Amino acid sequence: MKFGTKVLHAGIVPDPTTGAIMTPIFQTSTYVQEAPGKHKGFEYARTQNPTRAILEKNLAALENAKFGRCFSSGMGATDAVIKLLAPGDEVICTHDLYGGTYRLFKSIYQNYGIIFKFVDLQDLKAVKQAFNQKTKMIWIESPTNPMMRIVDITAMVSIAKTYHSWVCVDNTFATPYLQNPINLGADIVVHSVTKYISGHSDVVMGAVITDDDALDDKIGYIQNSVGAIPSPNDCFLVLRGIKTLHIRMDRHCENGKKIALFLKDHPSVNQVFWPGFKEHPNHQLATKQMLQFGGMISFTLKKDHINFAFKLMGKLKLFSLAESLGGVESLIGHPASMTHASIPKEERLKSGLTDSLIRLSVGIEDVDDLIEDLRQAIEF
Repeated sequence: MKFGTKVLHAGIVPDPTTGAIMTPIFQTSTYVQEAPGKHKGFEYARTQNPTRAILEKNLAALENAKFGRCFSSGMGATDAVIKLLAPGDEVICTHDLYGGTYRLFKSIYQNYGIIFKFVDLQDLKAVKQAFNQKTKMIWIESPTNPMMRIVDITAMVSIAKTYHSWVCVDNTFATPYLQNPINLGADIVVHSVTKYISGHSDVVMGAVITDDDALDDKIGYIQNSVGAIPSPNDCFLVLRGIKTLHIRMDRHCENGKKIALFLKDHPSVNQVFWPGFKEHPNHQLATKQMLQFGGMISFTLKKDHINFAFKLMGKLKLFSLAESLGGVESLIGHPASMTHASIPKEERLKSGLTDSLIRLSVGIEDVDDLIEDLRQAIEF
């Protein structure tokens, strides 16, 4: 089954009771049992919900995996994965990391004795040096947020296998349409479903996906025990959004390419970070690992000062200044003060995330209007 068919049919069947083609919203907290312990597969809504179960099956299929588990946010999904570890375990992470993930790792779980090493995952020698017998997981973002670096997932898997470590890939920027880490050997895939998968800026949700029975058993146990689950209504909305994921992503990528080229040629722009450029240091890897290059772009101005970045963002009319990404509407953000504010400045600068860096989430509007909006904002 190809991707465009999977989004509509994988794990989804008409409701057997009514024939409804859309998955019903099972808005219930509990289920009546025929006798103690005898039920129809559903006991309590924290543990199971039919709407959520169908969404989980669909997400797993999109990543070519057997198992999916949904959580109340992307950070809830990340939290569940780190709960697989124990005090003394070590995690190697990309040094160019989403600020919320960095905060969870450093401010919460490091207090419980889990060690996080932030390494440039493009440097295979540095990665190998960071591994030891205590390394239990490598945490990857690809493309990275917000510097748009591409990590060689296959190479990371090869190194991790030597130490019997798990490989977890945050696939939020790429989505299952553009990249499938399970196919490349990853053990776990994490998504902020809030972003492209939902696609309409109206849901907060996360997902953990794996092809490993034992890992899924552990994640499912954590999901039920902690209870950080999404509502049935949110699951319904995501199922609706998924149906157009491939169509939306094609438009995001098409618009992203045109805007990246516009910014690259503009005399007021200094650097543009987008893996679709042939001169991008990871372009060949991106071509090999991804179907297309995505709709996320970061850039800096030649007037390299935070005040000029703020001035540009204040003049835009179609790009909305907001957190998040991946919705149908175009967004602009300032990572240093918004999505990555929890990372100390000296750590941000190590990965190239300066105070003047601007990040775009290119939407599906008419690209000519988006380019004109950027043009009038840049020319000050």
